[in-house]
Amino acid sequence: MNDHLDDDLRDELPDDLNVAHASGYEFPDNSRRRRPAVLYAIIAAVCLVLYLAKGDSSAVVNKGYLWAAILLGAVAVFSFTSGWRMRIDEREALVAAQGAVGFPVGHASAQQVWRGLRSRPTWRVLVYSAEDPPRRRGLVLVDAVDGRVVEHLVQDNPLEDWQV
Repeated sequence: MNDHLDDDLRDELPDDLNVAHASGYEFPDNSRRRRPAVLYAIIAAVCLVLYLAKGDSSAVVNKGYLWAAILLGAVAVFSFTSGWRMRIDEREALVAAQGAVGFPVGHASAQQVWRGLRSRPTWRVLVYSAEDPPRRRGLVLVDAVDGRVVEHLVQDNPLEDWQV
């Protein structure tokens, strides 16, 4: 095979995926849900006012406006009440997780999830003990609004034999 062809073909990451160029990522705050909630409420109010002003006597304004006002009002209430302000970032969630598991943490990963009907933001943190290979692992749910540990599970990490 031609060795000079292999030297010409090189696979590399694009600049935007290169870790050297990456900056810190900030998770969007759930309180952004309140902005569209206000718009839904305004549109619902306009639909309701038009329905009450015209009633069923108009060919254009009918009971659809009333149903739209009810639906948009319900969506506005849900969006506004589920617009939690996140006060805990992923670093603080990792610290809370380490305190909950009770062992020195090596590798860890945090993921933002939502729980409950009102979509309360929660950090799901997976941690491994600092030994090589890790002897323990844990899964911790940390509330992103008030920082309390909602739930945690700790267990021995099964040692796997990767040699074939």
